[in-house]
Amino acid sequence: MKKTLSCPDCEIGLPPFTRRDFLRTTGAVAAAAGPLSALAYAKETSEEKKAPETLVKSLYDALSEKQRQEVCFAWDYTEKERGLLRTRISNNWHITKPVINSNFFTAEQKGIIREIFEGIYSEEWIPQIEKQLQDDADGYGNAQNIAIFGKPGEDKFEFVMTGRHMTVRCDGNSAEHLAFGGPIFYGHAADGFYEGSKHPGNVFWPQALEANKVYEMLDGRERKAAEVAESPVEQRSGFRGKDGQFPGIPIRDLSADQKEQCQKVLKKLIEPYRQTDRDEVLSCLEAQGGLDACSLAFYTDHDIGNDRVWDNWRIEGPSFVWYFRGEPHVHVWVHVADDPSPKINA
Repeated sequence: MKKTLSCPDCEIGLPPFTRRDFLRTTGAVAAAAGPLSALAYAKETSEEKKAPETLVKSLYDALSEKQRQEVCFAWDYTEKERGLLRTRISNNWHITKPVINSNFFTAEQKGIIREIFEGIYSEEWIPQIEKQLQDDADGYGNAQNIAIFGKPGEDKFEFVMTGRHMTVRCDGNSAEHLAFGGPIFYGHAADGFYEGSKHPGNVFWPQALEANKVYEMLDGRERKAAEVAESPVEQRSGFRGKDGQFPGIPIRDLSADQKEQCQKVLKKLIEPYRQTDRDEVLSCLEAQGGLDACSLAFYTDHDIGNDRVWDNWRIEGPSFVWYFRGEPHVHVWVHVADDPSPKINA
């Protein structure tokens, strides 16, 4: 195992996973072969690329009943320890026990999961996500897990993929009011647990550099308003609503050129994801008043290198939270909706 897999900051709250669990979920399971044959799957993959939601139904149909018992759940499935499982988010967690690259899944099922994974992101960003997974989790599929909630094709449904520094979703707009199908998480520890101030090799650090360009454009009074002395607990990404008090400087108070740079930050933040999710973020944001309804905060208490290139920063509005916590390495918590009613389970 690579030393970067050791992450004390990311190991809180993980469920126990015994050797017996590992053998049970990764051993060869002859009964796991679903009804989708390799020939049928090859025909499907030779056709025009399908939407991830369509592929989730294909995956569900391809799972045997035994497999469904492990990775499929009712829409509102709730656990005593982890709460409503579909909406849970953490910086490092396993929603189910079977890992993607185990023998729990057949070759054709793994192929469908891979297509869903690639469909969630923009094509240009897949190599960078691959790098993050290699640095943080020994590569794609080796430490990631999936779950399906609801019944694709019959009712509302959602596909969730989790792992270290990853929670992504695919829901076909089943989760009302929410962008991305619910809260998502991404992160990267490219240069070890404690990254330097330049965050060498971190695929998400350019987002912070884009945000810091806004800070550079602020005058002294504006900088004082934007600077916040204490970073919030990173998991606190719930909505405050339209009457909430948001830390930092209100974006509506910025000049036209500063607002234009804020738009560039937003574009950079949503850049990794497929176009439908980008559009949904923008639609949700517009419903609450756009970036003018949000504030931008730069947290001064965790400045790596004391260089005033702020590692921790946050854009927050009535039902918009994008919290980039870059110290000691990058963790990003995202929760976006068109109204403040959806809750976060962190």
